[in-house]
Formats: sequence, C-alpha cells, structure tokens
Amino acid sequence: MKPLIASFLLVFAAVAATPTNLVVEGVPPIPDALRSNVARYLAFRPSAFNSWHPLRREMLITTRTNGVAQLCLVTEPGAIPRPLTRGTEPVAGGAFQPTRGDYAVFLRDKGGSEFYQIYRLDFADGKETLLTDGKSRNTGARWSNGGKWLAYMSTRRNGKDTDLYVIDPRDPKSDRRVIELKGGGWFVEDWAPDDSSILLKEYISANESHLHGVSLERGATVRITPKMDEKVAYGPSRFSIDGKGIFTTSDEDAEFQQLIRIDLKTLRRTQLVRGVKWDVEELAPSPDGKRLAYITNEDGVGVLHLLDLRDGARLPDPQLPAMGVLSGLRWHASGTELAFNLSSARSPQDAFSIELQTNQKGTEQWTRGNEGALDANRFARPSLEKPVSFDGQTISVIVYRPDEKKFTGRRPVLMIIHGGPEGQSRPGFLGRYNYFLDELGVALVFPNVRGSAGYGKKFLALDNGMKRLDAVQDLAAIMNGIRNDFGLDGERVAVMGGSYGGYMTLAAMVEFNSFLRCGVDVVGISNFVTFLENTQEYRRDLRRAEYGDERDPQMRAFLEKIAPLNNVKKITRPLFVVQGANDPRVPLSEAEQMVRALKENKVPVWYLMAKDEGHGFAKQANADYQFLATLLFLQEHLLK
Repeated sequence: MKPLIASFLLVFAAVAATPTNLVVEGVPPIPDALRSNVARYLAFRPSAFNSWHPLRREMLITTRTNGVAQLCLVTEPGAIPRPLTRGTEPVAGGAFQPTRGDYAVFLRDKGGSEFYQIYRLDFADGKETLLTDGKSRNTGARWSNGGKWLAYMSTRRNGKDTDLYVIDPRDPKSDRRVIELKGGGWFVEDWAPDDSSILLKEYISANESHLHGVSLERGATVRITPKMDEKVAYGPSRFSIDGKGIFTTSDEDAEFQQLIRIDLKTLRRTQLVRGVKWDVEELAPSPDGKRLAYITNEDGVGVLHLLDLRDGARLPDPQLPAMGVLSGLRWHASGTELAFNLSSARSPQDAFSIELQTNQKGTEQWTRGNEGALDANRFARPSLEKPVSFDGQTISVIVYRPDEKKFTGRRPVLMIIHGGPEGQSRPGFLGRYNYFLDELGVALVFPNVRGSAGYGKKFLALDNGMKRLDAVQDLAAIMNGIRNDFGLDGERVAVMGGSYGGYMTLAAMVEFNSFLRCGVDVVGISNFVTFLENTQEYRRDLRRAEYGDERDPQMRAFLEKIAPLNNVKKITRPLFVVQGANDPRVPLSEAEQMVRALKENKVPVWYLMAKDEGHGFAKQANADYQFLATLLFLQEHLLK
C-alpha cells in the first residue's frame, strides 16, 4: 500500500471509531470494510467565506480543521488555508477589524448549545479574549464603519429577550446595552454611514418582519417599515452610502422578495428591479455606492446580478464557473472585487471572488474542498420534477438518480426532507450522500413541500397552524410519482429528515407506514406541544407563530392530535433516531419520549445520542459515525 493512502486510512480509522461521548442503542458494530469503503466520501472539506482583509487581498474563511470548523486565513487564491483558531468546539464565523485588519472577532459555542460567545483574536500573538459573559446567547456581531465598535444582540438580561449591545473589542469594559427589546427575533442588519445609528430587523415569522432604526445617542427605536393589515416580510437590509436610504427586499404587494429602496425621510418605497419572479435573497452595495450586487433564488439555483445605482440599469450578469447555490456576498474595501460562496452538484462549497473593474481576471477560486480521492465531476446531476398534490397545488422535487449503466432495474429510494419548515432543498453538493448513489445505487429524492421557501409567500404560509398535515399529504403525491416511475422501486422507499424534517419523517411513518420500509429521524419534533413547552425561551414565541400556540385549547388539541408520539401505534417499520443532548431548538426529550414509545410497542429502533452536540452533529468524529450507522441501518432495512 502506498504511504499516502496508508496514512489516510489510519487517520480515518481513528476518527471513525465509536466516540466515547456517544450513547448508542441498537446499532451494531460498524464493519471495518464499510469504514474503509466510505472513507473517500468523507474527505470533502467545504469552506465558507467570512471576511475580506481591509488593506490586503486576503480572506478569512471557516473550514474543518482537526475535526471541527475553525477560522482560517487564505492569503491568495488557491493558497492553503492557515488555521487561526484552535480547540475542540467549532467556530461559527468571524470578521477582520474593518480598517486595519490587525485582529478579528469570532463566535463560538460549547457542545452545540448555540449560546454563542464573542471572542477577539489578536494576530500578533494568537491570543483569544472572551468579550461576552460566557453564559448568554450572543449573535449578529457587526462592525461599525469606523472600525471601533461592534454591535451584537444578547439574551443576557433575562434569557428570553434579545437586547442590542455595543462594545469596543479592544476594551471589553466598554461593553454596554444600548436598548432593551422584547422578543427573541431581533438582528443587527447594518450601521449608518456615520455610525450614529443601527438598523435592526425584528423577525416575527417567515411571513412577517419589520425594520427599525436605533439612535446610539438616545437609545431609542424608530420604526421604518409601516404597520399593515397584510403580513410583510423583509430580507437583508443595508444603508445607502449617503445614509439617506436603505436597500432591502420585501414581499409587500408581491409574491416574491423584491429589491427595493426605502427613503428614510419620506419612508417611500421604490422597487429597483421589475419583473423578478423569484426571491432576491442577498444584496451587497459596493463601497463607492455605484453598484449593487444581488442574488436571486431561481428554482433553487442562485443567480448573481449587478445593478448600476446611478441610473438604475441592469449590468451584465457575471459568468460563474457552475450553476448551484450562492451565498456570503461581500465586496472588498477596494470596491473592485466581490466574494461569494458557491456550491454545485459536482463541487463542495468553496470561496470565490470575481474582479469587476476590468473583468480581466474573471472568477477565481480561493479554496478547494475536493482534494480527496474522488473525482466529483462524475457525480450525478439532479433533475427537477413538479408533481401536483391532493388539492391541485404544484410542489417541487429534486431527484438524483444512480448511473443506469452501473445499476440496472428499478432503484430503491431515500427521500430526504429539509427542516425549517421554511427551509428549501437546493441543488448544492451532496458530499458523502453521493455514496448512496455511486456505491449502493439508491436514488435520492428531495421534496420541497408546501411551507418551503423560494416559491412565494402564499406557498410559504400553506402549512401554518391547522394546515400542518397538508404538508404531510404532499408526500403522497411524491410517493405516487415514485410508484409510477419505471426507474424507481416503489416497494423500497425510506424517509429521512432533520429538525422539522425529522417531524415530517415521523409523520410520514405514521401516515404512510405500509408504503415505507424505514425512517431516519434526526433531531426531530415528536410532539409540538412538548416541543413548544421545552424549546429555549428566546425562540418559543417565534415557533408559536409558525406551528400554533399550544396555550390555546383548540390549537393544543389539534397539535396533540397530529403528534407522531400520540400516533406511535401506527408505526411498525424500523426507525433510527439521532439526537444531540444540548439541542436548544428541539430538546433531547423529544427523541427520548419517541424512542421509549417505540420500544414499548416492540418496534425495531436504533438510537444515537451525542453528549457534546446540539441541533445536528458538528464534530467530524460524531458526524462520521452517524453517517456510517445510517448506512448500516439502510442496508439492513431498505436494501435487503
């Protein structure tokens, strides 16, 4: 065996061994042969662009190092990322100090709790300094334009409401609360150009949000968006360079998020681009105020556009290396280069930039997440299908099919349901899930049932409250499509999902038990009433807006009626339940009560719980074991 391959397999064997922090019930030992065969599919290392250096052409990114996401420096396109942070807990993003770039701030939680703390990282000596209290949840850190102050939201006061704070990271004692706010859905959007005020978004639900300005001198809020009978949602929002307006997106009088400008003196709203039949999901004004870059979500595919703010003209769309999912849009301080993340069916998420002044360099790739043993160019590309549900509503399904030359006959199916519920399955990189396609010949089906984002605000609201089971019934149309597809085996279908997708998995096992072979529930909701009573206090009202208020007797009765836990006797097929002990969203008790009920009914159940994880597994050793156990479960209950 060649030394390089031998060392790779030794490293993989070390991380694939059962971690001692896992509680494992019903899962048989992972065969060494399976570990070795899967190793190549676990080597992908996606990256996320975080921040440009203000003076140099360098990037801060996050990527996996020693098993968890760390903050890294990339000095030029293609350079090897240099780790800047260390430790056993993943970093959740960071940013250079925006005028000198001599230090950075970053966020990190412990054990997946999502109670993020803000740290200062000094590049001169690599020292990390805790800036927050070490206890509360701190989010949304955003630098002032002058580079002295950092604004962020914190639950420090009472654990429920998120208040606005500012701090000079060079002087932790400067930390102060600017204003007390009510609710857990407040976010820092931007600083005014003169740093005298801060723009906040108040998130009520996926269908409703508001924008507010906060004066730092007075500590008072001014509502920018009007109160309306119709629920209106606003997207990312940024000040114009002169401070007289705000660029944002809104679905007021529109089905999709449209690009608009709000005049701060008159509050008049002007639509900047007409005829956009998709959501505008990100925007970034250039530092000189002349151009606006924005991304549209077109049936799941991200498309980058440019707008000339001087005359309102659409500029030619930049040419990107692949069609896929775009995110993280940000200009360099020079105003000539735009950074973004790109993921496609054949490439992991990587950081890219495009030079837009002369357009001589074109698009440059800064990170390379596929330096492993697999040729991603051979991975399956998806197709988009649009079945019609029980009430005539069209839904979207992304389908990946195995190579028909390699795998003949009708293929077994794994249906993977996204979370949210206002999430969206998109044609990005499958990573390790390509193993199902390439090695097992399993087709992958990703539904976007009603309630999914990306298809308009009416579609987004079709599963709210008492209409929850309508989304579950959408799965029937997908299953009928599988039965009638000559390339798919309607007798061998499994369902899997995480978070709200975990609820949908359990609900599907209740409603379509005879049709499904098995299910995999990852951090899923088993009873909306117990979920709402036990989820973290700062997010409880936000979830009530989506699922219904369990304090209302009529709604409580409905939620109890549709709870998979209360219908568990209808489930006879095997289930694999995965959970993090520190999950702040879907608490551990949701998994424990479901596993207990399944055991009482003598249903085959596998259970995996990580003591050092939260809402999904973020540590590589845990995630690798989860994937191997999932493969073993599906080989046993789907493929046999």
